[in-house]
Amino acid sequence: MSYLRKRSMEFLKSFEVPAKNPSEEAQRRWREAVGTLVKNRRRRFRMVPDLDKRSQAENERRKTQEKLRIALFVQKAALQFIDAARRTEQRTYVLPEIARRCGFSISAEELATIVRRHDSKGLRLHSGVEGIARKVSVSLTDGVKSDDTGLRAEVYGANHYTEKPPRTFWMYLWDASQDMTLMLLAFCAAISIAIGLATEGWPTGMYDGVGIMLTIFLVIMITAASDYKQSLQFRDLDTEKKKIDVQVTRDGYRQKVSIHDIVVGDIVHLSIGDQVPADGLFIDGYSFVIDESSLSGESEPVHVSTANRFLLGGTKVQDGSARMLVTAVGMRTEWGDLMETLSQGGEDETPLQVKLNGVATIIGKIGLAFAVLTFAVLMARFLLGKANAPGGLLRWRMEDALSVLNFFAVAVTIIVVAVPEGLPLAVTLSLAFAMKKLMQERALVRHLSACETMGSASCICTDKTGTLTTNHMVVEKFWASGATQTVSTAKGFDQLAASVSATFSKVLLEGVFHCSGSEVVRAKDGKTTVMGTPTETAILEFGLAVEKRTNIEHAGAQKLKVEPFNSVKKTMAVVVASPNAAGRPRAFLKGASEVVLRRCSLVLDGSGNVEKLTEAKAKRVSSAIDAFACEALRTLCLAYQDVDGGSDIPSGDGYTLIAVFGIKDPLRPGVREAVKTCHAAGINVRMVTGDNINTAKAIARECGILTEDGVAIEGPEFRQKNPDEMRELIPKIQVMARSLPLDKHTLVTNLRAMFDEVVAVTGDGTNDAPALHEADIGLAMGIAGTEVAKENADVIIMDDNFSTIINVAKWGRSVYINIQKFVQFQLTVNVVALMVNFISASFTGSAPLTIVQLLWVNLIMDTLGALALAMEPPNDAMMQRPPVGRGDNFITKVMWRNIIGQSIYQLFVLGVLLLRGKRLLQMDDGQLNTFVFNTFVFCQVFNEVNSREMEKINVFSGIFSSWIFSAVVGATAAFQVIIVELLGTFAGTVHLSGRLWLVSVLVGSVSLVIGAILKCIPVASSSRPSDHRDGYQPIPTGPNAV
Repeated sequence: MSYLRKRSMEFLKSFEVPAKNPSEEAQRRWREAVGTLVKNRRRRFRMVPDLDKRSQAENERRKTQEKLRIALFVQKAALQFIDAARRTEQRTYVLPEIARRCGFSISAEELATIVRRHDSKGLRLHSGVEGIARKVSVSLTDGVKSDDTGLRAEVYGANHYTEKPPRTFWMYLWDASQDMTLMLLAFCAAISIAIGLATEGWPTGMYDGVGIMLTIFLVIMITAASDYKQSLQFRDLDTEKKKIDVQVTRDGYRQKVSIHDIVVGDIVHLSIGDQVPADGLFIDGYSFVIDESSLSGESEPVHVSTANRFLLGGTKVQDGSARMLVTAVGMRTEWGDLMETLSQGGEDETPLQVKLNGVATIIGKIGLAFAVLTFAVLMARFLLGKANAPGGLLRWRMEDALSVLNFFAVAVTIIVVAVPEGLPLAVTLSLAFAMKKLMQERALVRHLSACETMGSASCICTDKTGTLTTNHMVVEKFWASGATQTVSTAKGFDQLAASVSATFSKVLLEGVFHCSGSEVVRAKDGKTTVMGTPTETAILEFGLAVEKRTNIEHAGAQKLKVEPFNSVKKTMAVVVASPNAAGRPRAFLKGASEVVLRRCSLVLDGSGNVEKLTEAKAKRVSSAIDAFACEALRTLCLAYQDVDGGSDIPSGDGYTLIAVFGIKDPLRPGVREAVKTCHAAGINVRMVTGDNINTAKAIARECGILTEDGVAIEGPEFRQKNPDEMRELIPKIQVMARSLPLDKHTLVTNLRAMFDEVVAVTGDGTNDAPALHEADIGLAMGIAGTEVAKENADVIIMDDNFSTIINVAKWGRSVYINIQKFVQFQLTVNVVALMVNFISASFTGSAPLTIVQLLWVNLIMDTLGALALAMEPPNDAMMQRPPVGRGDNFITKVMWRNIIGQSIYQLFVLGVLLLRGKRLLQMDDGQLNTFVFNTFVFCQVFNEVNSREMEKINVFSGIFSSWIFSAVVGATAAFQVIIVELLGTFAGTVHLSGRLWLVSVLVGSVSLVIGAILKCIPVASSSRPSDHRDGYQPIPTGPNAV
């Protein structure tokens, strides 16, 4: 026994793959280990990527990228030679009549070619961006008219890419029919009909064969319907994944539209982390840098400006901001060509799918052995009986051939039952159900494995702003000229307005409105709104309020240079031609309080005069900053410096401090409870933020993250630690403040490598992409997150809410536990069905269950069992146990206890019925076989109920919360009555009296009692105390356990 167990464990090692980015070697290894013992390869591997197709698609993608790279770099390097060569042969473009009638004077092909080829000469021939805008009838200020978008899509195309047509129901029906064992049974049924008609005549001779045919048809239809419904859920999720909103100017107003609604002529606003939605031309912007690696494969950033205006769809904004004129959309872009190859080959399989493929393979081999043994025993007994009969082995009749055919069909049916083809597919079913429900709960799962892995998460590294807090920011307090004012009240604002001069207000407003990555826009309804990040929005709204109170409006100024906010420097800066400095250049600096304060040597007083920032004054400013931070306010400083000549941003000191902002970002409702839930579930929560450490500690204490024995550390200090110091420090870290994205990446890497933690990490910025990619589960924010962050994430939290992350963890645990329930149920049916058929064949010379009955049992335990058990919703009790470790066995000791206990009971009952049933219940052979079949089915029905809880005695708790479970169990019982009472001719059953029905149900229901007794037997936990480094001990098993 130990030898078999050892060999099984060695075999199952081939079925271990990482949850993220598995190697092709690991993927091929488990496919080879599965071998040929697969009933239906088309269905079994439908949700598994075709590695050969994927390899072909990758080669195609590389070829496309290589062509594009050559086109881009050769054209840039030798543009003058290309221009010279083209002077003699200019291509002529024909303007379609529909474009002419609509007022356009350039064709879609010519527009697309100019950008694709980076054709500077062609752009100059059309008088630059302004000329192109005129030819597509659009104002660079007001954008396109909303009423014209349909017409533009008709002339220039829509922003959609060619996709593979979705699979129809008939395709799934065809896949389901490719089961080799069902084909063999259908062949046997056809021969059975032929022999039956020849020996017994019409219609009696065809009943057995037709019964098998009808049952096969039923199995195929139910399987196909289940698979098709599952595909519809994935299709909806794929549609949701492709939803990207972009900001455009239309009808003179800034607004958000779907990326699929972009048309030629749209004025698109781009900023850091955005995906360029289509091909286009740069209009204006600052420090604009593009990452073209997704398109050309080149990682070198491309600077886009008036000297190089060409922008290609699918590329990412690495730095700066800009406006773009869209010139080509959809399949007329290079990205459109590339998109056709990006989705080829399917999504990577999940670790649980692979594990269950291994389990199914082992069970299949055992089942095949039992099928061969059963056939051998039946044939041996048949031949022995025939040898002793008159005529011996030389005399064969049609009935003998029918008996041998039936033996073969029974053996094939045993393989049908024994090979649990539905195990790996049950994972997909459960994941599809969980992903659909999570979508309703504002979490979009981008990768299947993430939902599964999140159930094992032992650590969550979360941002503060917008995740733990509401992200609805307002300036609560304001420090200027040595005094602090509470500006969230009307009285405080009046005091501020009275304490500062007009000169001070002008400088303040100039800095507030010009040193900003956001902008104030007027909507169609006339209301003024701020478009940008919550922090910038709070400061601009404060500026608007100052303008209203002081009747001083900020003066317009030309921006000479912009340095967008940088998460490494933690500042942003701008140089403007300042009206308050007689048009001379003036630099404004805004960012992290201590960073800006260190660069200030002067301070502006309330009268607008500049004073020296002495050490004593600097200490008072620092005290004000600390006071703000201790009240959980986010602090920012604003400063300025006049620039002598040029427009370069000063890199050193010498700035004049204007003000300190204390921004309030309240804690989200329910966050404290969510953190408490994490702790109860054995999940350690760590806050990683760029904010001041005092602000971070105040928020962390408020939401329950920072405890008495926890450590709060700043990023610079963390970076100086050596590996040994980190090993000792990291388990204690609960808050990391003033951190860089690199610090988050280092923390995640060490948590995984040093402590084998399953780490989930949140991120919203472009620089968070490495940490999101490195973590076991990357969680991007749906509202505040950039497209780059979302693309590198596994799950998108649509409402940016920490409580939603807990829902993802809960559903992840639900998937894992539901699959365990289904495996426990299916293995019990497998063991009993194999043993009953083999023992009965050995002792009686015939199988107790007919082919039709065995197919019905297979349907109960496979498709219907998966529907019932794999789609149960989670409950709060799931978050009161530690997470499953990386190396934990999927089939636990608790499951083996339940499987073995239930199997022994069912085998004992069925054995007694087969050997003594006729005498005990006064039945004939026909009634006995029907009664055994009926009892066996009801044992499975009640065991299905039993499997809802693997450790708790009360298996009825929340049973009606899953209507699917109730419906499946009810339908199974109802159809069992129909099979026995109405379809006896086809199913080989006879009528049972009410007494026998009652006995069948009672015998089956004893499974519930047996289950309760088994759950009182203690089982040693396989978890080691060292596995739980967060101080959360495993919850004991037993009848009161979850």
